[in-house]
Amino acid sequence: MGKGDIRTRRGKIHRGTYGISRPKKRKKKPEKPVEAAKTGKAGS
Repeated sequence: MGKGDIRTRRGKIHRGTYGISRPKKRKKKPEKPVEAAKTGKAGS
């Protein structure tokens, strides 16, 4: 269980791949309060 082991986190980092043991960090979708302000329907 080291750099050669594909199933471990260290092995994934060494190979440059992702999976269960090394998930990708997802970017959070930015909220769009500008769209609600443009339509004017947010307050009513």
